[in-house]
Amino acid sequence: MASSTLVSRRGTRGRKARRRDTGQGRQRTLISPAQLGRPRGRAVYWIVFALVALGFTLVFLGPLYWMVTGGLKTTQEVVQSPPTAFPSSIHTENYSQAWNVMDLAQLLLNTLYYAFGALALQLVLDVAAAYSLSRLRPVFGRAILGMMLATLMIPATVLVVPQYLTVLDVPIFERNLLNSPWAIWLPSVTNAFNIFLLKRFFDSIPGELLDAAAMDGASPLRTLRSIVLPISRPILGVVSIFAVVGVWKDFLWPMLTLPDPGKQTLNVGIYSLSNGVPQNVLIAALTIASVPTLLVFLLFQRNIMSGLTAGGLKG
Repeated sequence: MASSTLVSRRGTRGRKARRRDTGQGRQRTLISPAQLGRPRGRAVYWIVFALVALGFTLVFLGPLYWMVTGGLKTTQEVVQSPPTAFPSSIHTENYSQAWNVMDLAQLLLNTLYYAFGALALQLVLDVAAAYSLSRLRPVFGRAILGMMLATLMIPATVLVVPQYLTVLDVPIFERNLLNSPWAIWLPSVTNAFNIFLLKRFFDSIPGELLDAAAMDGASPLRTLRSIVLPISRPILGVVSIFAVVGVWKDFLWPMLTLPDPGKQTLNVGIYSLSNGVPQNVLIAALTIASVPTLLVFLLFQRNIMSGLTAGGLKG
């Protein structure tokens, strides 16, 4: 017994020594720890890191900076070439003028109404679809999920014409949904990506929890409401953000289905009222329209990342 233990220990030490000799088990990076420990290597590393970080910052924040400062310039300064990096004089009245002239308050209320209506329908129907595919195991469930995921391969522009014809005359019901919120809500509910995210999260929930609930007499609906949904808060937050931002940034579909100016969304309304509006006022309106989505990302970026990486529950 002692000899076999000694042999195993020697074998373990031999494997570790071979891994050290061959470099296995060592974390590989672009710069070795020895090079990083030298003053020259450390200086090169931080210079490259600073240049890369600065480059990405300029690429992502440059358009936002130009948009914000463009709303503070005069019309002549906005259209001049080459453009100025800083406004010669700050005109904050451009933002108040954009708010009043383009009726951004009404457009903002319309967009919020469409966005949160789509969110409510997605949370109800997409959660039900994902839960049934994950836990109820319906007949041909895998085939249904495969067909859902196959729709992600179809470009969105290809679906515009059939969706518009469907909304123009809904089959069976024979209703025209133009200028109604259902024209925005119904297409947003059929979101295969959100259903896939929810199903993957539901698959990771330990089966022991659901089995214990079933042994206590809980129905599948009670299990979903009392156990699954409280655990699924991270992924529900991600789906909620995707639903709101998806409706908020959409342009082509609301422009086709909401021709009434009093019912248009923020993006479509700004586009419709852009004729005859000074360039600096238009840029100020676009800046106001982009503020809510930026705030949503800045406030909930941690929730977005935690929800996307969630699903590692272990029973």
